[in-house]
Amino acid sequence: MRQKLLLILYVSIFACSKAQDNAAYVDELLILAPLPEHSEVLFVAITYLEQYHYRKMQIDDSLSSVIFDNYINSLDPSKSFLLKSDIDFFDKYRYQLDDELSTNELSFGFQFFNYYRDRLLQRYQSIPVILEKGFDFEKDEVYEIRENKDWHDSYEALDEEWRLIIKSQVLNLILANKTYEEAKKILLDRNERRIKAIYQNNSEDVFQVYLNAITSIYDPHTSYFSPATSENFQINMSLSLEGIGARLGQQLDYTYVASLVPGGPVFKSKKIFENDKIIGVGQGEDGDFEDVIGWRLDDVVSKIRGPKGTVVRIVILAKGDLNVAPDTVLLVREKIKLEDESAKGEMVIYTENKVTYNIGVISLPSFYIDFDDRSKGIKNYKSTTRDVKLLLDSLNGLGMDGLVIDLRYNGGGSLDEAVDLTGLFIPNGPVVQVRNTDDKIEALYDDDDDEIFYTGPLAVLTNRYSASASEIFSGAIQDYKRGIILGENSYGKGTVQSLLGLERPVSNYLDRMIAINQFNNNDLVILRDKLKNNEVSLGQLKMTLAKFYRASGSSTQRLGVKPDIDFPVYYDPDDLGESSSPSALPWDEIKSASFQPTNDVSEVLLETIRVRYARDLKEDPQLVDLVKDINDQKQKMEETQLSLNLSNRQKEADDNSETKKMDTVIAQSELSFTEKDREKITKDPYLKESIKLVAEWIKFPSK
Repeated sequence: MRQKLLLILYVSIFACSKAQDNAAYVDELLILAPLPEHSEVLFVAITYLEQYHYRKMQIDDSLSSVIFDNYINSLDPSKSFLLKSDIDFFDKYRYQLDDELSTNELSFGFQFFNYYRDRLLQRYQSIPVILEKGFDFEKDEVYEIRENKDWHDSYEALDEEWRLIIKSQVLNLILANKTYEEAKKILLDRNERRIKAIYQNNSEDVFQVYLNAITSIYDPHTSYFSPATSENFQINMSLSLEGIGARLGQQLDYTYVASLVPGGPVFKSKKIFENDKIIGVGQGEDGDFEDVIGWRLDDVVSKIRGPKGTVVRIVILAKGDLNVAPDTVLLVREKIKLEDESAKGEMVIYTENKVTYNIGVISLPSFYIDFDDRSKGIKNYKSTTRDVKLLLDSLNGLGMDGLVIDLRYNGGGSLDEAVDLTGLFIPNGPVVQVRNTDDKIEALYDDDDDEIFYTGPLAVLTNRYSASASEIFSGAIQDYKRGIILGENSYGKGTVQSLLGLERPVSNYLDRMIAINQFNNNDLVILRDKLKNNEVSLGQLKMTLAKFYRASGSSTQRLGVKPDIDFPVYYDPDDLGESSSPSALPWDEIKSASFQPTNDVSEVLLETIRVRYARDLKEDPQLVDLVKDINDQKQKMEETQLSLNLSNRQKEADDNSETKKMDTVIAQSELSFTEKDREKITKDPYLKESIKLVAEWIKFPSK
């Protein structure tokens, strides 16, 4: 929560003024209203949600209230633009939205957006005056960080909060070696783009935000994509293949990293992660940066894309790093090939008490498959399971004693591949169960191959970003007691989505209504004809249709896969992952499938490994430093005040920079690995500890 509150101090420059100060400017804004097709899209979307979504719900008064809050919070999540009196004025609609929606009405959504947009413009237009007054950076002012804050009662209180917010924004630019005049120019230029963006808002933008306030009551993965957003998705897919290897999204003024393409420049940098905000882009190694806050998504994409081999620099606001200036990451654009997403394997030589262990490490960034080659009947099509088989053959040939499969940051992929990969390590049996919207077990995916390709000690390393197919694999390995799960609790995404194009269902609906003379609107007849001729797009609806369950019957939804041994983490798990969303489907369980565990992992073995890990936490210098750093960072995140004094802020930045340097120091006393492996392994304490624990298993007497 604190990160969300702090973010606005770094990327927002809005100021406040009385409503009447800029009334003339506000009058120039066009009043946005629904397009003719929006009512029909709304009807079809709600009909499909109520009939086919996994969570069966009818929109009533109580859900009307949730939609009301969702919509307001999506527009003003920080409660920094509207007053309590504004919310009170619209509160009369709180329990009426279900009635509006039942008649395909969108009055509230557009009325509130127009009102909010006026307030937004008023804030922006006061910024030059605020910046012209300047700030006293020697004054010992602080910004009070308030979780779950209330709406402000007065413009005066809101004005003061934004004066402090703007001061903090200027301070960050000064800490990034800008003069006050340079900082002021950057903020004014950014403000001009924001004002321009307000005038670019259209009815499709409003409809998408409002409809997503409705879809989000079902679950966080159900959403509506407007025609323009669907087009941007195609741009992002192109970007992921010929750019930095990241799919981007847009939230209000900010472009953010929606997901990483395994093997791409962003993924390999290990410096940019999901939900990081991109606030600046520079071309080449020394080109000027362009401030991209307030830009439309496609404009940001056009700046990031470029020829293979060229350099682009990205300025990001990294999660957990909000007390220092934004980070700059240099990336070399690449053509992302399927090989870049492939599993990678290596042998790590680890020595302990004069005994050498050959530990195989397979890094798996995604569960991939070449669907085209498979559909063409090409025998040797590329897939995760095929590649891992080859790696296991190679590692076994080198005398592998134990294996670590690294699933950190693996967001999933092909369900079939997760099942097939599991089959390399277990005898035939069920891997995953799927329950559909009718509460029926729709499918039971079985590994029908009796061959076990690898029978030795096995550890699976996960983190909070290991999701979906990763959770199916790690959950099955745990259920069958085939290996130990190390690291962090996985993401907790145990649901299945499908993407529905809305053109055909809306066209069919219009056909029925026109046939029974329900529509006298010629615009809708024209729309129906254009839909039949594929001349218009209405967007897409992504909807949750099923849930995954482990062979044991436990869902991976919300809770994820809990590791057998928890490694220390920097963040609060409640702030990341499926459980952080209030509308996430609940965890539950069904009847266990019939299967026979291998029992390779006994309780005695687990206890032995846990004892070793507890000892390492106390004696391994790198783990000791890691835990100390984590505790220090968590303590900082609990602070409720942010200094607005330049000297104090500089000291905070210096302290954080020193911590970063310490994180990169390689423990000189670490002699357990060969020269080839030491530098890489000691920079990754989680992988290093995983290797040690697999070695502990190897020492354990065989059953």
